[in-house]
Amino acid sequence: MANRVSEPLFHIVKRDNVSRKKAWCIRLIAIVLAILVSAILTTILTDDNPFQVCITMASGAFGTMRKTMVTLQNLAILLIISLALTPAFKMRFWNIGGEGQVLIGGLAAAACMELMGDRLPAGLSFPNWFVMVCMVVSSILAGALWGFIPAALKAKWNTNETLSTLMMNYIAIQLVAYFIIKWEVPKGSGKIGIINQSTNIGWLPQLFGSRYMLSIVLAIIVTIGMYIYLTYSKHGYEIAVVGESERTARYVGMKVKKVIIRTMLLSGGLCGLAGLLLVGSINHTITTTISNGQGFTAVMVSWLAKFNPFTMIFTTLLIVFLGRGASEISTKFELNQSFSDIVTGIILFFIIGCEFFINYKINFRKRKEDDVNV
Repeated sequence: MANRVSEPLFHIVKRDNVSRKKAWCIRLIAIVLAILVSAILTTILTDDNPFQVCITMASGAFGTMRKTMVTLQNLAILLIISLALTPAFKMRFWNIGGEGQVLIGGLAAAACMELMGDRLPAGLSFPNWFVMVCMVVSSILAGALWGFIPAALKAKWNTNETLSTLMMNYIAIQLVAYFIIKWEVPKGSGKIGIINQSTNIGWLPQLFGSRYMLSIVLAIIVTIGMYIYLTYSKHGYEIAVVGESERTARYVGMKVKKVIIRTMLLSGGLCGLAGLLLVGSINHTITTTISNGQGFTAVMVSWLAKFNPFTMIFTTLLIVFLGRGASEISTKFELNQSFSDIVTGIILFFIIGCEFFINYKINFRKRKEDDVNV
């Protein structure tokens, strides 16, 4: 008896060696399509000109000098977190705990400000430089500790790092929530408010007379340092080898457990630095949402940039621009915050989806009747 076997309508085939130029052309097309779809959706809901919607997005990010500096500051924080996660990802250690590492670093900075600032008994004080040194050291160490714990569990018992780093986020959130209640002003308010507002103890210094520049300058330094570390250092080479194959790394004599722990100490420490900037330089307070989900957004930023620190600058700028532009649309057209999230989601869907077309191609069946008798 003959069976009729029908050929599929199309086959998905992995691409070989897509040029960088072609890959970025595909990404650019995806971005343009995403903005057009968002503009059309906004036009349907607001009856406004689609081009005006695009102009509104640009205005939300770069409309004034202050908006431009806020955009660059947001870019700097997200970039630092993304760079922090990159060594772990390149090692194929799935560090989903950036959010918690940022929070715990911010909590350490806030603790120094609270315990060494206005709450001290009358007549007792610490020099501001000493408080800031303690903040820097404690924030980096706290973030490094939050990275060390899941790394040690992975190295010792081969636990699932995705789950352990994710769970550490919730522990950090609850610790911050506990100390907010402990330090709340006034009692029962559920928030701390601006810490040391009267004395500015623990407020990190302004660079070039601007409150925004410290984060930007540090982001530039971390970007250059991370590129050199990953590209030219022995540690960076070991990270790449472990990421390719742990067996190969062991065969050539690398201590894989040591590499895992060392890399996560670096990753957590840099996230702690981001927490320090959020508390000591930008907000001067601590909340459970102070990082605003950037620890998770940084995962996407790092992947989109293919772990290249300099490419990460552009992917971070794109994400920040889209986020601030969507918020401006929501505000100007009197739509609620959910609409901003919808627009951001549409844009990210196109950006992430385009990676499929970069890595794969679709081959359609050439003839309509490809049925074969078997």
